[in-house]
Amino acid sequence: MNKFLKTIIVFLALTFTTSVLAATPSERLGTCMIDTLNGKERKNLAKWIFLAISAHPEINIYSKATAENIDDSDKFVGKLITRMLTVDCPNELTLANKSDPLAINKAFELVGRVAMQELMSNQDTMQALTNYAKYTDQEKINALLSK
Repeated sequence: MNKFLKTIIVFLALTFTTSVLAATPSERLGTCMIDTLNGKERKNLAKWIFLAISAHPEINIYSKATAENIDDSDKFVGKLITRMLTVDCPNELTLANKSDPLAINKAFELVGRVAMQELMSNQDTMQALTNYAKYTDQEKINALLSK
């Protein structure tokens, strides 16, 4: 399995984790950012992640996104992040930054999980993610698991 697919699988697995208790300043920043998102913003973040993933050379042939679509999505996310950090969560940002040089990265991991949950909560998406099962040999898998 190539590195890209492994990264996607790990990222998808993280989206199904339970909610994070905001114990550290980084977690409080991430929670604040998540709490400020409305449904439309979550969907637009999910779209932005999709567009970013579709930039991969082995995947971009399947995307119909135009340069304008991508730029519009980048603009939306840039403005959204600016608002979240400077208007919605400035105190959390300041405290997190003082306590951990990777605080912003950690907070964005939490926000990314929410965006992925937005994608994963769609019934059509979940169906597409499970379609492979009709091509698996369950007998072979179960034989190994029963050893």
